[in-house]
Amino acid sequence: MTNDASQSVGADLPRQGGAGRDIKVYLVGGGIASLATAAFLIRDGHVPGRNITILEESDRLGGSLDGAGSPETGYVVRGGRMLEIKYQCTYDLFSSIPTLDERQTVTQEIFDWNQVIKTGSKSRLVRAGCKLDSPRFGLGEKHILTLERLAIEPEALLGASAIEDHFDASFFETNFWLMWCTTFAFQPWHSAVEFKRYLVRFVHMIEGFSQLKGIMRTVYNQYDSLVRPLKAWLDERGVRHVLGAKVTDLGFTAVGADQAVDRILLDRAGKREEIAVGSDDLVIVTLGSMTEGSALGTTTTAPALNDKRDGGAWTLWETIAQGRPEFGRPATFADHIEESKWVSFTATQSDPTFFRLVRDFTGNVPGEGGLVTLADSNWLMSIVLPHQPHFIGQPKDVNVFWGYGLSVDRPGDFVDKPMAACTGRELMTELLGHLRILAEAPAILDHTLAIPCMMPFITSQFLPRAKGDRPAVIPKGWRNLGFVGQFVELPDDVVFTVEYSVRSAQAAVSSLLGLKTSPPPVYKGQFNPKVLLDAFSALHDLHL
Repeated sequence: MTNDASQSVGADLPRQGGAGRDIKVYLVGGGIASLATAAFLIRDGHVPGRNITILEESDRLGGSLDGAGSPETGYVVRGGRMLEIKYQCTYDLFSSIPTLDERQTVTQEIFDWNQVIKTGSKSRLVRAGCKLDSPRFGLGEKHILTLERLAIEPEALLGASAIEDHFDASFFETNFWLMWCTTFAFQPWHSAVEFKRYLVRFVHMIEGFSQLKGIMRTVYNQYDSLVRPLKAWLDERGVRHVLGAKVTDLGFTAVGADQAVDRILLDRAGKREEIAVGSDDLVIVTLGSMTEGSALGTTTTAPALNDKRDGGAWTLWETIAQGRPEFGRPATFADHIEESKWVSFTATQSDPTFFRLVRDFTGNVPGEGGLVTLADSNWLMSIVLPHQPHFIGQPKDVNVFWGYGLSVDRPGDFVDKPMAACTGRELMTELLGHLRILAEAPAILDHTLAIPCMMPFITSQFLPRAKGDRPAVIPKGWRNLGFVGQFVELPDDVVFTVEYSVRSAQAAVSSLLGLKTSPPPVYKGQFNPKVLLDAFSALHDLHL
């Protein structure tokens, strides 16, 4: 192995000075966890931006918070993360980040926007072509008692059990489960511990859950609204990002009684490179990836199903975890694609007919209604019509919406193929059939570019796990190494959220730099009597 990368990737960085915050920090991965880490390093740790390098395998930053495309080729968002008022780490971070036009902070923009466009679904479920406004949960007393037991049972007792281990089959036929699983993307075989965490974390939202009240959105897609302003702030401060840099391994050395990273091995432009890591430098790695191996189809082709070899995130975790149990067990999350995959799709339309028909049918203007789930769908398909434009620069005569399905291996109700094998046009055909849009269907299809996306690991973070499967943010016995992202262990908080990634970043920076500040505690509404009473009434359908 050569030292070429020390002279290339790190050549123009200042050398370690050994005092204050004049250290070098390498962030592996360019998603929101790494971007937030860089921001906290600068804001809270006073590390010069020029001393921070982000190593990203792909050709752009942002990770799972993506958004790209054009009216001509079709826009693509693999998904959209919902926000809510108790995401304290996220709002703390973005209270320091100005919007692209620099008129206010990103946090203030989000708060102001959600006063203008408040989520209040009038059509959370569609069944037999008819909308259901504020659907009853339909839970039996046994179901409710089980939910209450899960909420208070220690995680150690739940272990690696699945949700379906605690409920009979009737629970999974209730409207509560239908709305819960499609809002958060849970499957019956997913982790009971994670399900419990969600119950507790969002107990304050159960009262308005059938109308998605309390759900907050960004003005545009999250790449435009979150990633671009954050990247601009980091760029202004000299943070360096190296794209096309696939980190393949870390080198380790003993430092007294501890271990430390002393080099980073990577592939870049077809060449093997190595970065020397000083004794006081830091390496912070985003472990795993829920969008690793994502594959796009087109309006006329279906997406492929990739695996963990189609990218470097899982392989890196597997490599560094060999013989190091404190680094977690990546196989728990990476080796069960059939239990973690699903398909999303993004539709770009040059005709307003579909948006007009859905608006009139649901009673919600785009951006106001949130998720609409087709309760009869074999694919368990849902769609979201966001406020337009959804992309900065999107033309006024173009509309964009997003949808997904959880049961991708079952045949459709109007298209006799599994969702995973469908083209974008076939996905639209299935959707129009469920909405009973018949006469206008041919014209809508002709004016729609629908791009499906197969994501093999999209809910891998929900898979049943045991203690130790997810490593600590700072693994025990390591002095200059931290882990961030969706696959580290953060007590009380829930994965599949921007908040989890940002909280992990804040925790890593605080611990590695020995700061007095630390992430604010997770909101615990279960200790608020009014919140509990409201949730109790909602679970019993007494609030309707």
